[in-house]
Amino acid sequence: MTVNITGKNLDITPAIRDRIEFKFKKLEKYQVPLISKNATISTEPGKQFKIEVSAAIPGGQIVASAEHDDMYGAITEVYQKLDRQLNKQAHKPAARRASHSSKPEAEVEEQEEA
Repeated sequence: MTVNITGKNLDITPAIRDRIEFKFKKLEKYQVPLISKNATISTEPGKQFKIEVSAAIPGGQIVASAEHDDMYGAITEVYQKLDRQLNKQAHKPAARRASHSSKPEAEVEEQEEA
């Protein structure tokens, strides 16, 4: 699936498109399917570049945005934010959770007898 890239006050060049698609391709290492990918790049004369990215994943959505003087720096910042979110999402099932309902029966009975 391709990335929907929108530019506000900015023309999307093939180099920009390639860079964003390359960064999304690197996110596939987590094996979390990205259903719909959207990126919006905006700038105002004399101001910073702002990039807003969203992607739907099974069970939710991840969203990130970044502002930077350099457009490629902003793309890298957004990638790092998405990377952290996907890392957390991919390792969520393996996270250790406290389970209060599974106390061993033997320990409970020994304490009552004493």
